[in-house]
Amino acid sequence: MTVPPVSRRERKKAATRQAIADAALRLFLERGYDQVSIRDIADQADVSTTTVFKHFSSKEALVFDQEQDRESNLVASVRQRADGQSILDALRQHILDSWLPIAAHPQAAEFTNLVESTPALRAYAERMWTRHTDTLSAAIADEVGVDHDDLACVTLARFVLEIPALARNRPDRRAAVEEIFDILAHGWAPPGEHAASARA
Repeated sequence: MTVPPVSRRERKKAATRQAIADAALRLFLERGYDQVSIRDIADQADVSTTTVFKHFSSKEALVFDQEQDRESNLVASVRQRADGQSILDALRQHILDSWLPIAAHPQAAEFTNLVESTPALRAYAERMWTRHTDTLSAAIADEVGVDHDDLACVTLARFVLEIPALARNRPDRRAAVEEIFDILAHGWAPPGEHAASARA
């Protein structure tokens, strides 16, 4: 498939948006979310406040500037998975490929602390999580031919989106992600039960 070239205008627009988001995050981490105004961010990015709001609908959205892309990529991992690949395996690979590099970023802990310590950002993140859950569960339901409110699809979407939070503080994040997906694929058993079965 041929990818249409990105115009100079679109490249400039994307660069401006990224510069604004980078400036906002830098200021939020330095001063705290509530101590930074839209004017501060505009000045830091060398744009007008009007330009900031052309790219971002709210102050909270500045922190989650890649939300739309991440949701699109999540859905694409299901809808555009390789022939013969299961939905669960496609989601497993997506989480490993997309989330592990983010979790390993030097500012990941600072970013998480910023969100969790700021009520407005925490509330925004929860609404975002709900939207992503709805979108992912609908994509899964479409792939298997059931209604969008199918309980199994909603449950799977919720568990998959919870994996980063569950694995974030584990010493081996990759192993934690793999273990959680194994539980989703094969079901849960009490610790030691598999070993006991193997010895029997």
